Amino acid sequence: MVEEREINNLVENIIKGNHRAIAKAITLMEDRAPEHRHLLSRLYGHMQQQTTHKVNNNSQIIGVTGSPGAGKSTIVNGLVQKWRSKGKKVAIIAVDPTSPFSGGALLGDRVRMRDHEEDDHVFIRSMGTRGSLGGLSDACQDVVRVIQAAGFHYIVVETVGVGQAELDIMKTADTIALVLYPSGGDIIQAFKAGIMEIADLFIINKADLPGVPQLKGELEDLLHITDREEKWKPPILQTISTEKHGLVEVAEAIEKHGNYLIDSGLISERRISQKEQEILRRLKERFSHEIAPILKETLQMAADSEKIMEQDPYDTAEKIYEKWRQEMNKKKGGG
Repeated sequence: MVEEREINNLVENIIKGNHRAIAKAITLMEDRAPEHRHLLSRLYGHMQQQTTHKVNNNSQIIGVTGSPGAGKSTIVNGLVQKWRSKGKKVAIIAVDPTSPFSGGALLGDRVRMRDHEEDDHVFIRSMGTRGSLGGLSDACQDVVRVIQAAGFHYIVVETVGVGQAELDIMKTADTIALVLYPSGGDIIQAFKAGIMEIADLFIINKADLPGVPQLKGELEDLLHITDREEKWKPPILQTISTEKHGLVEVAEAIEKHGNYLIDSGLISERRISQKEQEILRRLKERFSHEIAPILKETLQMAADSEKIMEQDPYDTAEKIYEKWRQEMNKKKGGG
């Protein structure tokens, strides 16, 4: 249990950008420790004081997604170098898949980004998905808030891969970059997943391979038939990340999109939508925690009477909900 004094020290050090403090706070978020809510409240208070007419703490949250092997980490590594050359502070959250068997995660992005290990203005953290199907850890939004409070200019969230459950990134990021590569075979999957509708820029990596014109043409055709409400037209950029070709253009496009969001006022809409999703997630988390004992008891009783397979899940869920409501009403009435 972290004491109030420790929380105060932690908040002060996070605001100063201390890497150890940030790492400790992230661990609290991932473990869903009781103190994490109090810590977040304190950090939110700080951010509210720092909010300007632009972006909270002057930070831009960038989601980088794409299929495994597309070169996301190499692109991010190159972008960090570009941003650091301009004196910007950069944080990277690399979300890696968690094994459903061992519970462990192959946190390989820290290995691929060793160029920045000694840089005090670059923070890198790998996180496992911990069973989340949306490409992001459940704690990822909380981690982003911690890093925002630390005053980083760019916060990059690199997700597991492209899939129909990958759209969680839109609940966290301001700017979403989709990385594809020739012969990757995932352009149709990207369209099916709805990524085409939420990506703000497309990056064709490994552009020295054959098939680039065909891939670019497919992207342009799909963009033409994709219904987008915003006036922003997602650029299609070509990179060879291993040789750092095209990364300047990617960095410029990201900055341009950030300015577009601010100038158009869409940054407020996106942040409000993100806050709505965040509140909904916390409500679900709270409700799941409160209803778990009733669920366990009900299922155990059914199992003991060997009638568990006969029960309609919808009816059972309704009974559990009603029992939970009755218990809440008793608590309100002091019973």
